[in-house]
Amino acid sequence: MKKIYKAFTLIELLVVISIIGILIAISIFGLSGARESARDARRKSDLELIRSGLELYKADCNTYPGSITFGNSLIGSGTPTSCAVANTYISLIPADPVAGKNYVYQVSGSEYNLCASLEQGGTTINCGSSCGSLACNYKVTNP
Repeated sequence: MKKIYKAFTLIELLVVISIIGILIAISIFGLSGARESARDARRKSDLELIRSGLELYKADCNTYPGSITFGNSLIGSGTPTSCAVANTYISLIPADPVAGKNYVYQVSGSEYNLCASLEQGGTTINCGSSCGSLACNYKVTNP
């Protein structure tokens, strides 16, 4: 009497494994674009947060800060009295989510520019200095 084994053949297993491999490869490429979009959205959100803090600072201090340090706080300068050192306008100024890239802040009198380098492209803009490893292509100015 012949025994009948119920199992998959080697060819069936290889076909299934290759199909799974193709699906994984396709999903990896699809997710990389989503990650770039998420980081770009964060950059835009960060620049809007900084803009809000700068406007609050100007309302109290009658001028924009001469410089800001990303990763630190934005606090009042003490002059005038409405711009008290105890005032915190941004508790932590956000930095670019990718190492090697930077946000750029430039102030000239009553105007400022905040620039970033978006991963999903755009036209290169002049921001006075580079946004890190790539040229700046997104700018936020005072309202």
